[in-house]
Amino acid sequence: MDLQIPIHISTLSTPINYQDNIMLMGSCFTEHIGEKLDELKFSILQNPNGILFDPASVVSSLVSYIQNKQYQSEELFYYNEVWQSWQHHSRFSKTDLQDCLRGINASQQEAHTYLKTANWLIITLGTSFSYRLTEQVPQSFRRGAVRGAVANNHRTPAGWFNKHLLTIEETTTMLDNCLHQLFQFNPNLKVIFTVSPVRHIRDGVIDNNRSKARLIEVVHHLVNKFDKLYYFPAYELVIDVLRDYRFYDIDMVHPNYQATHFVLDKFMRHFVDEKAQQLAEEIKKIVIARKHKPFQPSTEAHKRFLKTHLEKAQELQRKYPFLNLDEDIRYFLQ
Repeated sequence: MDLQIPIHISTLSTPINYQDNIMLMGSCFTEHIGEKLDELKFSILQNPNGILFDPASVVSSLVSYIQNKQYQSEELFYYNEVWQSWQHHSRFSKTDLQDCLRGINASQQEAHTYLKTANWLIITLGTSFSYRLTEQVPQSFRRGAVRGAVANNHRTPAGWFNKHLLTIEETTTMLDNCLHQLFQFNPNLKVIFTVSPVRHIRDGVIDNNRSKARLIEVVHHLVNKFDKLYYFPAYELVIDVLRDYRFYDIDMVHPNYQATHFVLDKFMRHFVDEKAQQLAEEIKKIVIARKHKPFQPSTEAHKRFLKTHLEKAQELQRKYPFLNLDEDIRYFLQ
């Protein structure tokens, strides 16, 4: 008896391997994928602007990396005692203007350099809703907004924004133009699109579904148009295969650990090279050992445990010199 709807996931003809550089951008679900790949020692750069939810914010950020845009102080605004950028997550916000600017521009430079030689770009889109500043916003707060659109509202008054549901045509045009620029900037780049299974329930169930449907339609149109674009069905795996609130956190919005692990397992199986999967399993043992919290760290048993895993980590480092296991080796050396 089948207890799940079967889903076909095409395996990449040239899947991801450990020599690849991978940039990840988009919603909070992007971070689940990125953190897993980072833990398994893949080379990644994740969300240089912080979490981004809508296509307009993703496109604006990608174009800024291509152009190596460096922000100026007049593009930041001061609110709630910190300097902030409409295009960046609050993790970049600082009480000192120059500190804020340095952090943003260092991230911009890193993203420009990394994207130039990246092998893969993974984009997870979360919503079709875009927020634009209204004309009522004081001029000093409009600085740095791209045509009035913002990536993060930084808990400013709700009345400062108009909520716009991007049409399929708008989203297709902006992503299509961005992809042409990306492939001109880095001809070797390949792109994986996903749609986040996180429900944007504040939009309401009906509008959330309208929003997701538009993203899915646009992404499949683009994947069929470009030969270097691929689709990974994270949304369908949670919504249609698991389709049970047991796989959500208490907020009934975010997939829980079990659901996320299920999706990541499918990603590794179909989008990652078989040899890389085998190596990832070996690295996973090192990661689990490093997370081990001993009750009696001074015992001989624990010292043997550290020595055994130190030797395993050093052997992996010798066998695969492209891995960076320095932090793990330092831990086992204690």
